[in-house]
Amino acid sequence: MIHDNARPHTAAAMQNLITTFGWEQFDHPPYSPDLAPSDFHLLLHLKSFLADQWFHDDNEVKEAVTTCFASQAASFNDEGIQKLVQRYDKCLNNGGNYVEK
Repeated sequence: MIHDNARPHTAAAMQNLITTFGWEQFDHPPYSPDLAPSDFHLLLHLKSFLADQWFHDDNEVKEAVTTCFASQAASFNDEGIQKLVQRYDKCLNNGGNYVEK
């Protein structure tokens, strides 16, 4: 189980529930861009999709972003979540340091 140290996650009742289910807990930094699927998967693809395009106004940008997201199959999001497992493992084995591609 990956979560932060927010009160709901550290409360005695929650800790008892986690123990009851036998879940393993991992510590992680409060925010790490190499472990955020939106940063390492979704926005990386969006950046590539928008490369070398020019926009005249905000509406054109919104339309391009919507088109990019709409063109993704459901498997695209699943792939990003699956990459999170591998990246988290690399981060743990790297002492919590930044994970390269």
